[in-house]
Amino acid sequence: MNASDPHRGQPVIVGGESLGTARAAMVLVHGRGATAESILALADEFQVPHVAYRAPQATGNTWYPLPFLAPPEQNEPWLSSALATLERVVAHVETAGIPLERTILLGFSQGACLTLEYVARHAWHYGGVIGLSGGLIGPDGTPRDYSGSLSGTPIFLGCGDPDPHIPAGRVHESADVLGRLGGEVTMRLYPGLGHTVNQDEIDFVRNLLVRLTAPSDA
Repeated sequence: MNASDPHRGQPVIVGGESLGTARAAMVLVHGRGATAESILALADEFQVPHVAYRAPQATGNTWYPLPFLAPPEQNEPWLSSALATLERVVAHVETAGIPLERTILLGFSQGACLTLEYVARHAWHYGGVIGLSGGLIGPDGTPRDYSGSLSGTPIFLGCGDPDPHIPAGRVHESADVLGRLGGEVTMRLYPGLGHTVNQDEIDFVRNLLVRLTAPSDA
């Protein structure tokens, strides 16, 4: 393991259609203690053709060691390495011919926190951003002076209320910040859900994928 870049060299699990023929792509980011294979299983729930899936694997199944509410510098170099991993995967998808406007970034739990932080730091017009049980990284009062524009990117934030790991206030704050960056944010808090994914969230993502993969002349 590279001490300064602990996630470098980890595999990226592939699913769905090839990047060369797909109409859209999705990058899926697993949570703490999980695997790329486990988050890639969500593709079976979406059941949308013409989508290429990529799921990077974290070293030791953990993107960063401390909770996401810890000061970011305390999660280094793991956090920077994780963000760089996402950047490499997104760049690979784009180089293969799927533009950012047809690429969805989806994360669950720690993966959702990482995904939202990456998107805030790399604001652009993506095909969609899905944060399931997560929020922007850092303690309360962290400066959110991100630059760039999400340019109308559809953003979905779903979380249990209460969630044992994600304060509802952080979900609200994340929605506000991403909205100020130009995202079209849908936020749903589900009473009694706990720390998991429900059918409403799956349906939202499926509908977004259907729109992204529709023929251009439809």
